[in-house]
Amino acid sequence: MLDLSQFQATGLETCFHDRHINPQIYAGLNGGNWSLKDYEARGGYQALKKIFAKDGGEGLSPDQVIAEVKGSGLRGRGGAGFPTGLKWSFMPRALPVQKYLVCNSDEGEPGTCKDRDILRFNPHSVIEGMIIASYAMGISVGYNYIHGEIFEVYERFEAALEEARAAGYLGNQILGSTHSFQLHAHHGFGAYICGEETALLESIEGKKGQPRFKPPFPASFGLYGKPTTINNTETFAAVPWIIRNGGQAYLECGKPNNGGTKIFSMVGDVERPGNYEIPLGTPFAKLLELAGGVKGGKKLKAVIPGGSSAPVLPAAVMMDCTMDYDSISKAGSMLGSGAVIVMDETRCMVKSLLRLSYFYQHESCGQCTPCREGTGWLWRLVQRIEHGDGRPEDIALLDNVAENIMGRTICALGDAAAMPVRGMLKHFRDEFVHHVEHKTCKVPAYV
Repeated sequence: MLDLSQFQATGLETCFHDRHINPQIYAGLNGGNWSLKDYEARGGYQALKKIFAKDGGEGLSPDQVIAEVKGSGLRGRGGAGFPTGLKWSFMPRALPVQKYLVCNSDEGEPGTCKDRDILRFNPHSVIEGMIIASYAMGISVGYNYIHGEIFEVYERFEAALEEARAAGYLGNQILGSTHSFQLHAHHGFGAYICGEETALLESIEGKKGQPRFKPPFPASFGLYGKPTTINNTETFAAVPWIIRNGGQAYLECGKPNNGGTKIFSMVGDVERPGNYEIPLGTPFAKLLELAGGVKGGKKLKAVIPGGSSAPVLPAAVMMDCTMDYDSISKAGSMLGSGAVIVMDETRCMVKSLLRLSYFYQHESCGQCTPCREGTGWLWRLVQRIEHGDGRPEDIALLDNVAENIMGRTICALGDAAAMPVRGMLKHFRDEFVHHVEHKTCKVPAYV
């Protein structure tokens, strides 16, 4: 087994591996270790005190905070992987207008369940990270947009906000400084499309959650038409550790261009599904071992490494990968949201794609014709093949429809629907051909 002593925690400040091995530890976390008192006992809000020189230090300027985040190599943990410090530097700090900070906790990607665990077990890490970000960018108001189907997590975050306000970490003149920051929780209603940053902004404004045309980008025209910076939950949760220990220390937790650790949601055919925080650059084989290996001792067939929208990779390719942005991209997929969907030898790729295609046609907001019509085409074509009514030309048509959706929509949902199709056809075309030619599944053990 991987030596867990080598792991250095980020914003989670707690070993997720134990929670999936010991139910008693899980129950303890669920019972109250999320509170302000417990967070402070783990070093919580020390980064904020360091910035405002509450312990006799010199303090840090906004430029110094951004420099530390840049030096850490922290990349956006929501899927795109954009350098966090660079994004923060885009904010026109000196512009005398209202500016906004937004946390994207609308975790709706199938297979992904990391952000809700951060908010459930360690909400103050996100709050502290957002306060630090607001100071670095000169922002006075922020929102955390939380997925509407995890309402108990929203309620816990509200309770954590009240604790932070009462302790003087949040609100006017934080810790006696000149910096003020008001942070509010805002829950959605479960729409997958609101995970797209501009659709999320529309939803906060009380409008229908549909993506905006870009440009302009949120950095110049975001929430209520004002400059806005949006980061993922896990991204903010990593910031306090970086400020306490230094950007270089965080970078060294991972590998060049892939600084720090990352939480991966191991789901599907594994013995111990759950969230595992590991250094970026860790071999996939080690991550699979942490999750107990393939369920039932079966052979590994395929892995979707970054949430359901990422192209699938065959077992042989995945076993040669390390878990970081560059390695997964080089293999032909993407790290995405960090949801690792493991599929064993009994899984039919046609039926698996049918389920994914149904999800994307159901969640399309309908604003773009290629997505509104194209996702329906994909689902119906795969359904026809799966049910034994496929025609030889359907496989080429399926590939063609996916190709015509890619890059032709306002947001990335169209690409998210097309990439699984193209990945399945690239690596497992033989199963689709078998369905068409024999009107039955090639995988006899599939249930």
